[in-house]
Amino acid sequence: MDEIDKVKQRFSIIGNSRALLEAIGRAVKVAPIDLSVLVTGESGSGKEFFPKIIHAYGSRKHKKYIAVNCGAIPEGTIDSELFGHEKGSFTGAISTRKGYFEEADGGTIFLDEVAELPLTTQARLLRVLETGEFLKVGSSVVQKTDIRIVAATNVNLLKAVEKGKFREDLYYRLSTVVINVPPLHDRGDDVILLARKFAADFAEKYVMPAITFSEDAKRAMLLYRWPGNVRQLKNVVEQLALFNAGEEIRRDSLMELLPLDYSRNASLVTTDKTKSYEAEREMLWQLIYSMRHELNEISKKLSNAGGGPENNPMNGVTQSLIKYEPPREKINVLETPAEEVGAISLEQAEKEVVEAALRRNKGNKKLTAEQLNISSRTLYRKIHELGIDMTNEEFGG
Repeated sequence: MDEIDKVKQRFSIIGNSRALLEAIGRAVKVAPIDLSVLVTGESGSGKEFFPKIIHAYGSRKHKKYIAVNCGAIPEGTIDSELFGHEKGSFTGAISTRKGYFEEADGGTIFLDEVAELPLTTQARLLRVLETGEFLKVGSSVVQKTDIRIVAATNVNLLKAVEKGKFREDLYYRLSTVVINVPPLHDRGDDVILLARKFAADFAEKYVMPAITFSEDAKRAMLLYRWPGNVRQLKNVVEQLALFNAGEEIRRDSLMELLPLDYSRNASLVTTDKTKSYEAEREMLWQLIYSMRHELNEISKKLSNAGGGPENNPMNGVTQSLIKYEPPREKINVLETPAEEVGAISLEQAEKEVVEAALRRNKGNKKLTAEQLNISSRTLYRKIHELGIDMTNEEFGG
């Protein structure tokens, strides 16, 4: 068993995706070197494991490890929590109190949601990083501490620096080493492994028969973007495990618990395992539904403003997308077969969507592929298969 497998076993980390293994390997490698580390990643992606790995495999492993959620502490008391205070330094300070930096002397402090720190506290933190010195609130006596700081954020700190919400000098002190934790939708089959683990854990904890997942449910899990990442997946699986104990979970049951964003193509994703024609078709139909809905809304507003449909400039424009109203207000593209959406053929619909995107981007294939959420290679193939004439002036030809 190699070192990464030992780490996964020790911290109960589930997954085999390359991005996850690279992040774990990076944490193990930096652990013995006493540098500040910044862990980045989306909310719910599992950032909290990495400071624990760094502490456990570092030279400070026998000292204290303290985790602080910077976003959960009110701005008025954050300095007191981190650096301590003297008796009488503010209303309610009835005694002298040690802060986390004093308590963790010799050990590791994990500052979660570090972007939430006020600018005044950021200045204090920078001093600790540079000199190891700090002042308690209400004290003029300089104290020393020897701690390692691991910070985490789901915010783009460089953008926060540009907006003046985060100190640039502190950013560079914290980010000596950066570990990027991949979002769940970039981890491929890890989604299925995690779902099985959460289902088994729930069944064992509450002495209930475990649920299983059908192939169509697994496929839906792989296509879904999981904006809440591992935390959202666990929540969904536990709900299914509670109300469907011992059953095989099919796609319909799963989809009831997955909120899809119909205003943009943000809820579906293709992975290495799902880059097939069928997945591409579903992505394109999702885009078609979104465009049709938006065009309908624009058409209605123009009709109301202009005195009636006869004065609507949208008449005759992309009517192949507008006139075929779906049977429900919101259609789930994962559940609705193509033949139910109207007389328009899939090939024609695909062609109109691709041509519209090319037109918007003046023939720029890279931008068009990004907007359609497909690879450039797939776009080139679609252009050829659908017979789209790239010499057309509308496409910049």
